[in-house]
Amino acid sequence: MIAQMVLDKQARLKEYLSTLGSVALGFSGGVDSSYLAAVCAETLKEKAVLVTGCSASFPERERRAAVSLAKVLGLKHLLVDSEELNLKGFSENPPNRCYLCKRELFGKILAVAKAEGLNHAIEASNTDDEGDYRPGLVAINELGVKSPLREARLSKAEIRTLSKELGLPTWNKPSFACLASRFPYGEMITAERLSRIDQAESYLLELGLNQVRVRFHDQGELARIETDDQGLSLLMDLSARTKVAEFFRSLGFLYTAVDILGYRTGSMNLTLPSNLGENFD
Repeated sequence: MIAQMVLDKQARLKEYLSTLGSVALGFSGGVDSSYLAAVCAETLKEKAVLVTGCSASFPERERRAAVSLAKVLGLKHLLVDSEELNLKGFSENPPNRCYLCKRELFGKILAVAKAEGLNHAIEASNTDDEGDYRPGLVAINELGVKSPLREARLSKAEIRTLSKELGLPTWNKPSFACLASRFPYGEMITAERLSRIDQAESYLLELGLNQVRVRFHDQGELARIETDDQGLSLLMDLSARTKVAEFFRSLGFLYTAVDILGYRTGSMNLTLPSNLGENFD
């Protein structure tokens, strides 16, 4: 049984989307954007278009999942080139890296909205994103992109609950952030390094781990694995750890470490000044 308060928020979301009239939604295929896409499909139908940015920091497995779900929802889905590595300053991985990325991506989504004759560009952040160090939200606000889930005051947990009720396969999908978030600020981001992280995380997922981050340290000599309790239990097995270490070494990591605190947001923000915040993927 879903609490009436949560259902009221969903009703508020539908009403807000109706007032927008037509939208281009930045669609990653994650929990939040998938739920928002489903509500757009119900509320706006063909007046909603999904737009996915493709780049080296967005794994192919995520792109395929987004394409598949868009077909299920019956919405028009466009893929746009959004290669952040081409942006001036992005590869140097400054603290405002996400600002650079979001401004470029949603600039393209706004262009899609204009070309498709749509009133607005929208994105899928939720109330949990407020108060964290989220420079990407600054870019979104500057561009005038709308945030319907925050307007409806929906949290991540509530979105998962409503997604399950709608039968969306993403309701329990692990949280995901672009692969650039695996690097300490100031550590150079390259296509080759992103590929190493992608291959490392894909291997762990195939091994049976669920919530996973592989953090890149010491110029690529060290890989630090963050995972949930289930993943930590799997890695207690010596055979599994040996396989992981051997595969990671084949990718160029001399050392592989498992973080005893497990998966958590904010681990890469510990070196930032405290006034920038500490909770980001």
